Amino acid sequence: MFPIKTFNVEADFPSLDDARRLVIEEIRRAKREGVRVLKIIHGYGSSGKGGKLCVGLRKSFALRKKEGAIREFIPGENFSIFNPPVLSLLEVVPELRGDPDLEATNEGVTVLWLK
Repeated sequence: MFPIKTFNVEADFPSLDDARRLVIEEIRRAKREGVRVLKIIHGYGSSGKGGKLCVGLRKSFALRKKEGAIREFIPGENFSIFNPPVLSLLEVVPELRGDPDLEATNEGVTVLWLK
């Protein structure tokens, strides 16, 4: 079991609805595997303000958090040791300190802290 897993949902250029379905399936799979952190690669889009996947999936993550399906979601641009939820996550999953997106302000990823 590895505590961290990455899922590239943008690889096959899915629609937003398909991407939501794929991410939900991946969250379920990761939980069964005992994964604590699921990093979603959704891309940022070419518009300069976030594409459909980025914006739509993050809205879904907020809903999943509210429903209690995930503990926290951290947009890549906030994935920093200066962000209190990230510090809490690093205490639980110290392996995340070596993640290349930590401090990279990568808007094309979102880190999910699973329950």
